[in-house]
Amino acid sequence: MTTGDQTARIAWREGGVPVSERFDDPYFSIRDGLAETRHVFLEGNDLPGRFRDGFHIAELGFGTGLNMLAAALAWQAADVPGRLLFTSFEAFPMAAGDVERALTAFPEVAGLAGPFVAQWATGARRIELDRMTATIVRGDARETLPAWQGRADAWFLDGFSPAKNPEMWSEELMAEVASHTAEGGTFATYTAAGFVRRGLQAAGFRVERRPGHAGKRHMSRGWLARDD
Repeated sequence: MTTGDQTARIAWREGGVPVSERFDDPYFSIRDGLAETRHVFLEGNDLPGRFRDGFHIAELGFGTGLNMLAAALAWQAADVPGRLLFTSFEAFPMAAGDVERALTAFPEVAGLAGPFVAQWATGARRIELDRMTATIVRGDARETLPAWQGRADAWFLDGFSPAKNPEMWSEELMAEVASHTAEGGTFATYTAAGFVRRGLQAAGFRVERRPGHAGKRHMSRGWLARDD
């Protein structure tokens, strides 16, 4: 397990795509990461249709913060009264300069990215955006998620590739995701790896595959079925 707050080590691929040197995996899709976020995590969790005051999204793998910003944009567009909550678990947070550089690839989020990066650069891990409060929990999710007191209405499971970061997709961690999911809660993820789907099913989720983004064959989504 990781200890302490270790900053991500980034390499830059042609086109401005940040790649984790530790996991040798890109942070977002080369084929428009924002579109993939919307397809996988928002549509996969039936958002924004389920939004309500106090709706709580939780995430494994904060990365550049792109998923958070996409959720914030969807919240603004839905114009639901109240506040959106977002909690993300990240072992290797990116430096503010790298976050800022990565997000320049997505002009649509610029209005929110500026305030986010300004807060991130100060060391803040509680981010206040327009009618949204985001908390980034630093450290290994295998340690930090069991200690979390919250429950999510929707999960964005966005760790690095299961083939390169299997610890983020273990059956034990998926069980923790389930135990921190509200009644009627859902998850979505870009991966359809068999051991990930089996782990989610063992945790109590009903799991289904659906077409992935931009030519990717499959992704996974599902809902908690405690009482079925």
